[in-house]
Order: sequence, then structure tokens, then C-alpha cells
Amino acid sequence: MAVPPFSDFTLPILQHIADGGVYRMQEILIPIADQLNITEEDRKVRVPSGVQTRLYNRITWATTYLSKSKLIEKPGRGKFRITDRGRDVLKSPPAKIDSAWLMRFPEYVAFKQQGTPEENPQPSTSETEVGSPEEVIETSIAQLDADLADELLDIIKLASPEFFEQLVIDVLVAMGYGGSRSDAGRAVGRSGDGGVDGIINEDRLGLDSIYVQAKRWEATVGRPVVQGFAGSLEGFRARKGVMITTSDYAETAREYVRQIEKRIVLIDGKTLAKLMIEHGVGVSVASVHRVRKLDQDYFEPGL
Repeated sequence: MAVPPFSDFTLPILQHIADGGVYRMQEILIPIADQLNITEEDRKVRVPSGVQTRLYNRITWATTYLSKSKLIEKPGRGKFRITDRGRDVLKSPPAKIDSAWLMRFPEYVAFKQQGTPEENPQPSTSETEVGSPEEVIETSIAQLDADLADELLDIIKLASPEFFEQLVIDVLVAMGYGGSRSDAGRAVGRSGDGGVDGIINEDRLGLDSIYVQAKRWEATVGRPVVQGFAGSLEGFRARKGVMITTSDYAETAREYVRQIEKRIVLIDGKTLAKLMIEHGVGVSVASVHRVRKLDQDYFEPGL
């Protein structure tokens, strides 16, 4: 089964620490994952940012909600134990401890009211039942980037060939290839020789060169086109090449480049748009939201 929402972890956590002992996260992580029958594969799944596993993230937030409700307390850094209120809950436990159920505790209500003008806040399904706050933020950003990528591709396909070539230059320079923008502008151009559109330095010192072909294909690019590009590299005694298209590549084309000795990278439309977003080409920052966390090092001497 996939990693469940936080509400599936809260009651098992309380039950696991019911003896009143002081526990650390790593001491309950595996036992509770075993109890909920979470597979080894699902235990390795990470949140969108990749900084931690989804399992660890959701159990951490489950302990946060339990702590805000005063069902557990934190006697030290990374430690927690059950409270008298938590023991009382276990005397007649509910089927599930979710956000709606926790709203009976004024401390949790106050926690939910932080940063919102609502007097009687309702639990957020997206926040507490689908994923942790970090997951919700990261998933939303990923969706915004995906929408932006589609918009970028639509605009690129309408642009002139000359603009598209310049866009490719800007992306490659932003990625660290070609030296300065002016150097890249001289190095990359439509040579019309052997099917290679341009040559760009792999590094600022020009120790190696990469041959580039960039075209706004509409149809899926098949193996014959890629094979022709590989053949043109032979004429230049080149070992590396990059093909960039606004469409996609057939699996036979991708399989071909995996088999040949020469190193050819295929960049499809979605990847091109992703690189533009990642390196700030043709996009601007609409807003910045800072997510802060506790600085454990600051408090270490006092713990």
C-alpha cells in the first residue's frame, strides 16, 4: 500500500508509546510502518523535494499534531512521550485521530488559527489527509511549473526559427556551456554543413566541443533522424552531440542513442521547458515564500 495520510499514524503512535517512555523518531518508524503494512518500496518514496522519505515526513507531522493537541510532549531534542491527556484518549480511543477529531482540544484550535483570520477554522483535507504541509506546497509548485512548461512550449512553437536558435543558446549558456553569451552566439549558428546546426564549447576553456541540432519538430522524432545526426558527427570527428526538439522522441530513437558509442543527449520539448524554468530563461519569479524551521543548533547548548 502507498504511504497513508498522517491520520493513519496518530493513533498507532500513541499506542506505541503508551508505556510512558521517552522515544525518538527512529525507534517508532519501522514498527509503525510494519504495523500499517507499508511496503519496502513505499518506504523509500520521497517527498517532491527529495529531502526525506514520505513515511518519515508524515510520521513527523503526526507527532507535531499530537504535540499541538497536548497528547504527547517533547522533553528534549528529537524526543517525545505520551501525556496524561494522551493516556485518557487511549482509555476509549476513536477509530481514527484526524484533524477534525483533534479540533476538540483548544490548543490544537489555536494552532490551526495561527496565520489565518478564521475564528473557527476547518481542518484542511489537502493538508492533513492527503499530505503534510511541505508536500502540499511542493506539489502545488510542481503543478504550477507543469502549467508554465506547457505555456512555454506553446509560445516557442509560434516563435521564429531565429528566435528558437537564440533561445537554445540562452539555455545552454545558462547551464554553463559555451563560455559567455557573446562567445556562444558566435559558436552556435546554422552552418548548413552535414546536418549539424551548431557547435558550442563544453566548458569555458573550450577543451571540448558539443555539436547541437535544434529544430521545432511537430511530429515525434524517430530513429532515422537521430541516426542521421549521429552520422553527421562522424564527419566532424565529434564524440558528443545534443539534439533539441519541441516535440518528443520515439523509443526506438532513445534506444539507439543508448547503444551507440558516441554520447548523444536527446532533449524533448518537456525537458527543454523544464530547463528554461530551472535556469530562469524566458521566465521570471512571480512570488517568493519562505518556509522556516527550527534551528536546532541555536538551542543545542540549552538542551
